[in-house]
Amino acid sequence: MTRQLVSIIVPFFNEAPNLTPLHKEITKHTKALPYDFELIFVDDGSTDNSATIAHHLADTDKHVHYLGLSRNFGKEAAMTAGLNAADGDAAIIIDADMQMPPSLLGEFLAKWKGGADVVVGVFAGRNTSSLHKIGSSAFYRIMQSVSQTKITPHATDYRLLDRKVINVFSQLPEHNRITRGLIDWLGFRRDYLPFKQEQRLHGRPTYDFRKLLKLAINSLTSNSLMPLKLAGYIGGAILILSLPIGALMTLERFVFHAPIRGTAFLAILLVAMVGLILVCLGFISLYIANIVTEVTARPLYVVREDTSSRSLPYRRALPEGSAE
Repeated sequence: MTRQLVSIIVPFFNEAPNLTPLHKEITKHTKALPYDFELIFVDDGSTDNSATIAHHLADTDKHVHYLGLSRNFGKEAAMTAGLNAADGDAAIIIDADMQMPPSLLGEFLAKWKGGADVVVGVFAGRNTSSLHKIGSSAFYRIMQSVSQTKITPHATDYRLLDRKVINVFSQLPEHNRITRGLIDWLGFRRDYLPFKQEQRLHGRPTYDFRKLLKLAINSLTSNSLMPLKLAGYIGGAILILSLPIGALMTLERFVFHAPIRGTAFLAILLVAMVGLILVCLGFISLYIANIVTEVTARPLYVVREDTSSRSLPYRRALPEGSAE
């Protein structure tokens, strides 16, 4: 009986010191499992010698495939490229920095065989700064309150997807995408695997504060209409407050003859209204920016090189959402 194929997708950007140790760990923990494996290393436009190392791994291990993007498109695009290139009956996404332990691959597959279509790795403990932990907790509390899709707190990109989930995911057209949010939106039967985040093996994280902030904003605007509604709520609240204040000012000025200058109150009112308008415009501009990106409909990523297409004649063609 033919064994099932499992694709392991490793998106990376400037992770040269970590690729070889990660490959060794994945190989060690998969060789005893009753599956065939393919490792897809997705190079998101690295500027160090990560591509050379990934090429060497592909040359020396027939199970390794190198997929190089033409520039840095971001982790979300890199993960999508890996999923689009995967041939497996299931695919597992794992980071290249060794903070997601490959020793859990067997547990992911066990839950998959137990009937789960999606198995999500969830942080049970993190090796990050206190500020990062506070920000992460605040983000998930906000998302749980306003998101139209149920978001699992502290869920990670370390997850397994069944082939039917991958097929549906590849049809999603969004460009400003949050992969974990889209997968949560799809539904399907799911299970969870808590794990402790390991220490980063080498180097510094390439996902800096700026990228995390962008991810948070995209998550909020992609999964909730609350910012647009919030602008309306703020406007309504200011209007409700301004009416009695205006009436009181008029009463004090013309009935009780209080020494109140009308220009002072007018200036304060104008400042408040200008601030409100700018806040509303800021929220609206985020959504308009997303609309422009979707309407432009450029490819989510561009493939510069794909060694897997040469090493595996049965490899599926990349979907129309990419360019090569």
